[in-house]
Amino acid sequence: MTKEERHEMIMEALIKHGSVLVSDLVSMLNVSAVTVRKDLTELEKSDKLYRSHGKAVLVNPYINNRPVNEKEKHAADEKHAIGREAARLITRNDSIVIASGTTVHALARNIQPIHKLTVVSASLAVSNILSQHDNIDIIQLGGLMRHSSLSVVGEYAARFLAQCSFSKLYLGVDGIDLDYGITTTEIREAALNNKMMDAAEKTIVLADSSKFGRRGFAKIADMDAIDIIITDAGVSPKIVKKLEDMGIELIIAE
Repeated sequence: MTKEERHEMIMEALIKHGSVLVSDLVSMLNVSAVTVRKDLTELEKSDKLYRSHGKAVLVNPYINNRPVNEKEKHAADEKHAIGREAARLITRNDSIVIASGTTVHALARNIQPIHKLTVVSASLAVSNILSQHDNIDIIQLGGLMRHSSLSVVGEYAARFLAQCSFSKLYLGVDGIDLDYGITTTEIREAALNNKMMDAAEKTIVLADSSKFGRRGFAKIADMDAIDIIITDAGVSPKIVKKLEDMGIELIIAE
């Protein structure tokens, strides 16, 4: 078997399973572990996979922080559909808190309340979008503004949240790892998101399907702290089954 044939078989296995152990590749390819590791190193240098703890995964699970205008362009149609489904969950006289991120921007654009609504927001963009509605009372959290996300973080915002009670939290995340939990790329944002979860009766995570199997630097919470996840049709049946087993309601936006 040539090196090119081995590489092709490795990629086929990754596309099928998402990740594969080095030991399984040794058996599958009938070569030494040294040969497999060399193959994985070459494929990683070509940005075709990511090596981690004796296995290879199809994509790098760790996410770098990116400016909000760059994130906005990614999966724009999926985010709009997710935002539309999220807005449908808002009920009469709701009091909701909205975190930061481009997917919650899509939520804000889809909110068309016919009744009174109170919104507390960490995102300047969300507050600006909602300001066109006279029947929405908007409370913009104060604190230190993050330039990359145009949202606030810090103790000032956390102290305010400690005095509030919300029916729903709409939370955007950078990563959802079913074993590790939900994450973001910024530790101060993770801390504020956690305070939002404490203040809300229900936590609703908005995330396009590319966020599954990924991790940001800072952990927000374990999976059992989530009530609902709204995502797009790109989520794998395997993940859908695991979420059902965890008792997390999954809404797939078409």
